[in-house]
Amino acid sequence: MADLFDTPEVTSGSAAPRPLADRLRPASLADVIGQEKILGPEGPLGAMLVANSLSSLVLWGPPGVGKTTIARLLADATDRAFVQISAIFTGVPELRKVFEAAKLRRAQGRGTLLFVDEIHRFNKAQQDGFLPHMEDGTILLVGATTENPSFELNAALLSRAQVIVLERLTLADLERLAQRAERELGRALPLKAEAREALLEMADGDGRALLNLVEQVAAWKTDTPLSPEALAQRLMRRAAKYDKSGDEHYNLISALHKSVRGSDPDAALYWFARMLEGGEDPRFLARRITRMAVEDIGLADPQAQSICLHAWETYERLGSPEGELALAQAVTYLALAPKSNAGYVAYKAARDAARRTGSEPPPRHILNAPTRLMREQGFGAGYAYDHDAEDGFSGQNYFPETMRRPVFYQPVERGYERELKKRVEWFAKLRDKRNT
Repeated sequence: MADLFDTPEVTSGSAAPRPLADRLRPASLADVIGQEKILGPEGPLGAMLVANSLSSLVLWGPPGVGKTTIARLLADATDRAFVQISAIFTGVPELRKVFEAAKLRRAQGRGTLLFVDEIHRFNKAQQDGFLPHMEDGTILLVGATTENPSFELNAALLSRAQVIVLERLTLADLERLAQRAERELGRALPLKAEAREALLEMADGDGRALLNLVEQVAAWKTDTPLSPEALAQRLMRRAAKYDKSGDEHYNLISALHKSVRGSDPDAALYWFARMLEGGEDPRFLARRITRMAVEDIGLADPQAQSICLHAWETYERLGSPEGELALAQAVTYLALAPKSNAGYVAYKAARDAARRTGSEPPPRHILNAPTRLMREQGFGAGYAYDHDAEDGFSGQNYFPETMRRPVFYQPVERGYERELKKRVEWFAKLRDKRNT
């Protein structure tokens, strides 16, 4: 009798056609394409297998890079029963059955590798339910996720499993996979070189998607190799991999922000366009680029913030797609603007100082004295009206009397802050002169 939840094998007598992706599923870890860094002798999984010390794992990577295949082959390599479930379709009753079957299997002398697809979709209580069965050896857990485990998985579960990062397939990896598919099919794809490259790019690093595309193309009846234009007419380009609430959202906005900070307008526009193509709300982008102007450009170019606000307002008035051009122009301007975070650093330093000295009163000479009692207490006494002072600057102390004067704002030698730096230094010299 087959084990509960064991994946049944297709019998040789089955008439159902097997998809190309299933027919090309690697028979050994050495056949897996694109993950040599983790499966090689010096890689984390390769080293575990050599030492015969496989531990529970979390396989983190984008779709179509071999997470399920690797888990299945790890079970074969360690002579464990392979049991696969999905966090989307499995509830607590089903989990109990899986654990009971694993206990029976263990009593009979065989271990269980439990592969949990989309493990990040289990809630905290469900994730905690795996812990005792991992600790007593009932199961060896291999979870698969496309989301950042440090955000989505419990610390307790992560402490008992090693996170293995799988990388998206490169164009070279995809070409090897396409050649393997052609050998399986017994014929070459009817594509010109440029069209073949376009097909690989359509797969977007996803091996499963590539094999599905290859299967479609191989079924076409054509006498001449197809051009990229003919390929585009017959195939729908894959939707960009983008989840507005997941890792891709944060990865792409980080890429956009750092491209702006790195003064690369081409890269900034690319990531801006990637987010729009993925369906990102342009209002989110408008807010974020305004934040970039404040944090990364600041007073080095005071106009940058206004340009972002005007672009935001233009988008609100025009809507899509014309309003997005205004945002794109703001992104370009920010990337080329002089950069300074001096204002941001000064603000954070001032907030830190305020937390440490929050009970210190202002010096009495700058306090108003609307009553006689306050005047008798010395409030406002000795205040110097700066407009009446030489150079319009008195040089008086405005910090608490018990507080040593700090320096928060240190402008850089870039853009307009170069001029502000001169003024800061000039006032510092005048202050020293007045105080002596």
